[in-house]
Amino acid sequence: MTVAIGLGLMEFPFAGAGDYWRWVDLCEAGGVDSLWQTDRLVSRQPILECMAVMAALAGRTRRLRFGMNVVSLALRDPVLLAKQCATIDVLSEGRLLPGFGIGSPLGPEWEALDIDTKTRGRRTDESLQIIARLWREDSVDFEGRHYRLKSASISPKPVQPDLPMWIGGSSDAAIRRTARYGTGWQSGAEQPDAVGKVIAAIKKAAAEAGRTIDEDHYGAAFPFYFGSPGDGVLSAAMAAYQKRTGRDPSGYFAIGDEKVILDRVSEYVAVGVEKFILRPVGPDGDAIIAQTRKLIEKVLPQVEARWPKKAKAAA
Repeated sequence: MTVAIGLGLMEFPFAGAGDYWRWVDLCEAGGVDSLWQTDRLVSRQPILECMAVMAALAGRTRRLRFGMNVVSLALRDPVLLAKQCATIDVLSEGRLLPGFGIGSPLGPEWEALDIDTKTRGRRTDESLQIIARLWREDSVDFEGRHYRLKSASISPKPVQPDLPMWIGGSSDAAIRRTARYGTGWQSGAEQPDAVGKVIAAIKKAAAEAGRTIDEDHYGAAFPFYFGSPGDGVLSAAMAAYQKRTGRDPSGYFAIGDEKVILDRVSEYVAVGVEKFILRPVGPDGDAIIAQTRKLIEKVLPQVEARWPKKAKAAA
């Protein structure tokens, strides 16, 4: 196993940039594997733009890897996005982990930007083809329904010779998309039993397509909170999850102590997950930093003990 624990944010809970960088520096020094930023272009809540965050992290950090969880391709120009990813990968010396998805039809962007949600799938598939080709080919001609290119090229290419292409989503279309284009898969709000079924379906579809995805390129995400289930800070987050998914949040949120969080990690590992994006729950930046520090001190050493890095290297 190659279990790696990263941290993710959606909203920007910090009072300002100084507190955000305090959190990033804590993650860098504390052995967190990677940082992930949710993509949201239109919102009333404070949410950072994910590609700008990737560039800023490239300059601030030296060890951490970082990725988008996940960028909605139907809302972006694929050539510009390919160029942005390549540039960030070059300047970070190969630490970018691009994550792509179709975008939720419930997102506010579609109505705000007057984009037909029915075009999401085709736009996403065309964009994935264009981005992958621009990363490896010197001249790209493309004729699609939504995008047309003639002798398009970008330089410099990404530092990583096979820049990862993580795909999000659990629908049948997302499974086929991952099997056809992806080098990894990142779950959204799915609980362990559902994640296991998606991973099995992706492996089957990839084999049928004559492809394979590395065993350590399946990821899961869940919120964590050191404290009591009755704490008020949890109520809004859990209610929003239940409304969005129709599922019981108690099977998704890891609330309690380090044993609860480790047990939840183990549940996902048992169904084939090795990469994690854990989301600290807290009302403000100080709480997020405190939750993160506890994870670093109480959980990461036990993850390392249970799935040691030396075993990874030997494997």
